[in-house]
Amino acid sequence: MDGFALADSGPSWNPAPVMPHASFVHLRVHSAYSLSEGAIKVKELVQLCRQHAMPAVAVTDSGNLFGALEFAMAASEAGVQPIIGCRLAVAREDTEGRNGTAPDGDELVLLVKDEQGYRNLLKLVSRSFLQSEAGEAASIRLADLEGHAEGLIALTGGPAGQVGRLLHEGHDDQAEAALLALAAHFPGRLYVELMRHGLEIENEIEARLIELAYRHDLPLVATNDAYFAWSDRYEAHDALICIADGSFVGQSERRKLTPEHRFKSAEEMAALFADLPEAIDNTLVVARRCAFFPEKRAPILPAFPTEAGRSETEELAAQAAAGLDARLARQVYRPDMDEAARAAAARPYRERLDYELGVIGEMGFPGYFLIVADFIKWAKQQGIPVGPGRGSGAGSVVAWALTITDLDPLRWGLLFERFLNPARVSMPDFDIDFCQEERDRVIHYVQEKYGQDRVAQIITFGKLQARAVIRDVGRVLQMPYPQVDRICKLIPNNPANPVSLQQAIDGEPMLQEMQRSDEAVARLTDISLKLEGLYRHASTHACRVGRG
Repeated sequence: MDGFALADSGPSWNPAPVMPHASFVHLRVHSAYSLSEGAIKVKELVQLCRQHAMPAVAVTDSGNLFGALEFAMAASEAGVQPIIGCRLAVAREDTEGRNGTAPDGDELVLLVKDEQGYRNLLKLVSRSFLQSEAGEAASIRLADLEGHAEGLIALTGGPAGQVGRLLHEGHDDQAEAALLALAAHFPGRLYVELMRHGLEIENEIEARLIELAYRHDLPLVATNDAYFAWSDRYEAHDALICIADGSFVGQSERRKLTPEHRFKSAEEMAALFADLPEAIDNTLVVARRCAFFPEKRAPILPAFPTEAGRSETEELAAQAAAGLDARLARQVYRPDMDEAARAAAARPYRERLDYELGVIGEMGFPGYFLIVADFIKWAKQQGIPVGPGRGSGAGSVVAWALTITDLDPLRWGLLFERFLNPARVSMPDFDIDFCQEERDRVIHYVQEKYGQDRVAQIITFGKLQARAVIRDVGRVLQMPYPQVDRICKLIPNNPANPVSLQQAIDGEPMLQEMQRSDEAVARLTDISLKLEGLYRHASTHACRVGRG
């Protein structure tokens, strides 16, 4: 595929022939991973960049890096330079806002310049979640930047940044001090961010922002805070904001963006900042400086502590053999069996055990089995209820011998190859159920034994599926509940093979007639089709142990 090139860019994302590129790149884009806020899917974003000949683009999702790797892979495959970034909230020093609640944090946009910057951004984002109380928006403190700013380029945040807010409040001296503090954290890597979405606050503070930048010899950069792709998506995005906030489209006092918060072309941005071409040119300067590309890495398991001189493979074989003997004695041998009968009954189990141990060792997973067996045994010793095992892992005799599962695979004819197969190399994945009220104790045990920094929660994203998006959009449009409910019931509900909203409409004449005859229903389905598939929320799916 043809690619674009920036003069100082590395070869990682540009192996293809060079094509002429646009004179502006977006440094502030909210993908669908800005949950219930961004409405640009990653593949959509890459297509937009190709369409507008933009050689690079930055994704700066709100407070997270959920989509960083997916975005980097998709962009590089299309010959577009990915810039990894994040819009962080910085907690304000005045801790009491209206109604006695903490005020919203000031915005700070950080872009990854190199690998050190990527590591620092990971730390800052993690810290923002870990040090925030439950129910609070994740934020960092300015002090957190100390020691974690190297390798990062900072944008001041526009009107919602600390400098812009203080100017708006009339505290020009404090705004200048805040700007200098940021410049100290990011020497030679701070850009004064200008926005022109037609908001009054932008017009009010712009001249003073520019004056401050010139006074302290800081570069200007133009950004457009893009939340949706095209102008015809504005109404749908407005509904998405209402879904997130629990408000209604018809409310006057609510959070609202403008039609200008879209992905604009380079020509539109150049015209918008025709009086400040340097701010447009500096977007390419920033892109040239951001030459980091995150890469996929294979999972790295922590080492299981074994007795001196014994390898993990030997440890697994010893534990599995002892565990199988115990299982056979309790569940397979009968009291009337003699030694020959017991040997005959045990033979298929021992042969299967030897075969599985060979596959596990060949694929490099002895430590994985040992770690899982360790915390399951600990949980059972503590009286914490543990499920008997489900999924393909129940087909392993080694897992049964180690008490990871409680199902006899041979008795029930379960196949080990569904779980591990040398012809299909992938990480093993035991589905383990712990008592909901006690599982935090198990996680704490694993953290204490293997290290806090080696245990992570695995995220899962809830999407706006066909029925759910109709209900949510119907609510924010304040349509009668019975009418919305009737529409939802015309959409097939098949969790195993979900039907898209468009498929449901195409296959249901009653839905088609409703669309034709009722403008409210037509508006409902139009907005819902544009929002379907976006991420609504994130939650914990599982726990993973790994080595950083």
